[in-house]
Amino acid sequence: MAIISADVDVAVSFLEKGEVIGFPTETVYGLAGNIYKVDAIKQIYSVKERPLKNPLIVHIASINQLHEVAKNIPEKALAMVDTFWPGPLTIVLEKKDTVNDIITAGKNSVAVRMPNHPLALAVINKLNAPIAAPSANPFGTISPTSATHVSKYFNDKIPFILDGGNCISGIESTIIGFKEGNPILYRYGSLPVEDIEAVIGKLEVFTSNENSPEAPGMLHKHYSPKTKTILTSSLAEAISANANKRLGIVSFTNIQVTNTAIVHNEVLSPSGSLREAAYTLYAALHILDTLDIDIIIAERMPNEGLGLSINDRLERAAHA
Repeated sequence: MAIISADVDVAVSFLEKGEVIGFPTETVYGLAGNIYKVDAIKQIYSVKERPLKNPLIVHIASINQLHEVAKNIPEKALAMVDTFWPGPLTIVLEKKDTVNDIITAGKNSVAVRMPNHPLALAVINKLNAPIAAPSANPFGTISPTSATHVSKYFNDKIPFILDGGNCISGIESTIIGFKEGNPILYRYGSLPVEDIEAVIGKLEVFTSNENSPEAPGMLHKHYSPKTKTILTSSLAEAISANANKRLGIVSFTNIQVTNTAIVHNEVLSPSGSLREAAYTLYAALHILDTLDIDIIIAERMPNEGLGLSINDRLERAAHA
């Protein structure tokens, strides 16, 4: 049984011993291990059942730690660091030999971010070492945004979950890398693309790689409920086409629920806020996945700002 507590000292003690713990950030909860404890890194992959080809993100708490794990950092990367860290932005950089190849899936690059969560930063500072932490869910399933979600997944597989409350962003970090000095978007996330482009210019988009992903979140099927999921631009048409099934609905704003096939409707944002929709997305999918329904029908968001990120998650959740 995992201990659930907000005690930073206990979290650090487990990490110092080479244990893997549940770890809060502002985006989603992670499965965290000290990057200098190789057995802990191996355990992250094992507990999560994550393919070894899929690299992990290294979480840091200071610029000194950035230079501890990465080298030859481009000027545009430093501009993003100055503007967006701590925050939901991961940057893929050339790695130093201090970073074990298991963390990077054998690549010479490392994904790094500085989370904007007080407990996360406190743990990393007190540990005095960076932490590797993918999302705290079995590979491919719905990401966790609360300590309760982590406990339901891993209660008997990890010793401790650091409870930092509900994640305020609700979806994973945006990931940016570089090719020949040019910035590339590897994953849509909690930091809108428009905000990044305002600082470093136009991004090339390369968000899918099934065989050898440069960063997490690039596989076609990911973030998926157990229940079959459909993504649609027309809820009315999708509901009508599946009227003989028991349906769970994910809608952007309030809808008129008149069809008897609808068992439950999760409204992401009654006010029409994409930021609120991002915050509530995974919690809504967790709720629907516990119900006696045949299909989840999710409404496509407006294709702008955080809507791009939410649609990315829903497309991967619905990928057959």
